[in-house]
Amino acid sequence: MAHFTRGFAKRESRVRADWLPPGQYDVGDAWPVLTAEPTPHLSTATWTFAIDGLVDHPRTWTWDEMQALPKSTYRGDIHCVTTWSKHDTEFEGVSVDALLDAVGVGATATHVLASSHTSYTTNLPLDDVRNGRAWVAFSFGGAPIAPEHGGPARLLVPHLYFWKSAKWVAGLRLLDHDEAGFWEQNGYHNHGDPWREERYWGD
Repeated sequence: MAHFTRGFAKRESRVRADWLPPGQYDVGDAWPVLTAEPTPHLSTATWTFAIDGLVDHPRTWTWDEMQALPKSTYRGDIHCVTTWSKHDTEFEGVSVDALLDAVGVGATATHVLASSHTSYTTNLPLDDVRNGRAWVAFSFGGAPIAPEHGGPARLLVPHLYFWKSAKWVAGLRLLDHDEAGFWEQNGYHNHGDPWREERYWGD
């Protein structure tokens, strides 16, 4: 069963702006919550993040090991398939590029399947998580990401609808083919570009 907050009610009075993709509205200071499962409360003492599949050196990082890596910041907008967008956000985390460089991407890898500690999955072309386009994020607006928003760590792929930014992220599996994730098997578009309104099957 999906869990959501009142922020998902569309606010027609919001003024459209050039930064909004088609069909989106500005949620302002709110950050609505929607999940397909109850919110887990994960301890950083036992949290791990793994990359496996078509890589040269599969690896698992602990929280402390991940925190010791160089961090970078994303400043920009985020967009949810349920039509809200949030302007000028700030997330900090580790670039997925740095993590992929550490494991060595196999020559035949074309896609990734991101998984969460809750068993949620979502699929992405490899190109959508490389070249500065994705992070494992730990903080939002200078504070730890709250559990209901995916803390202690979530995937951040801000150029796609936010269901691709898996909450409570546990790892990436590199594949030589596409493999649909949870929402992609249940009616959402396989890719999820907000500027193309790739929301649902058939869009």
